[in-house]
Amino acid sequence: MKNSELASSLRDIVSRMHKRLRREVKSADNLSLTEITTLSYLYTNGSMYPSELAEATMVKAQSMSQIITHLEELEIITKTPSETDKRKVAISLTAYGKQMVEQTRYERDEWMDNAIEQNLSPTEKKILQDAVVLMNKLADYK
Repeated sequence: MKNSELASSLRDIVSRMHKRLRREVKSADNLSLTEITTLSYLYTNGSMYPSELAEATMVKAQSMSQIITHLEELEIITKTPSETDKRKVAISLTAYGKQMVEQTRYERDEWMDNAIEQNLSPTEKKILQDAVVLMNKLADYK
């Protein structure tokens, strides 16, 4: 298989897996993919400024403003004015927001765990484990 064919196949399966995992998120059905991604960044990084979130999620500042407004209305995030620059507002998860992120991760991990257990042999599990290392290398490529 040529590199271009491998690249195309990998892109396709990553996209299909992403969509499949997205369908497994039952606890955040009312949120967009960008909103869920925003929550994930906040969960991983703690408080972030809207400009940082916009850059991380690759959306425009205006779109991030709308996302923040929606998440705040749902009481998933909270805004805290900066102590050093009153024009800046830090965004962080509420306790409910943290619980939601943990629940969505649990739902996806549970589906993936069951899919691996039900479909793969011990040899295939080892191959998948090795593939994860390689996929991380690709994901980190600049």
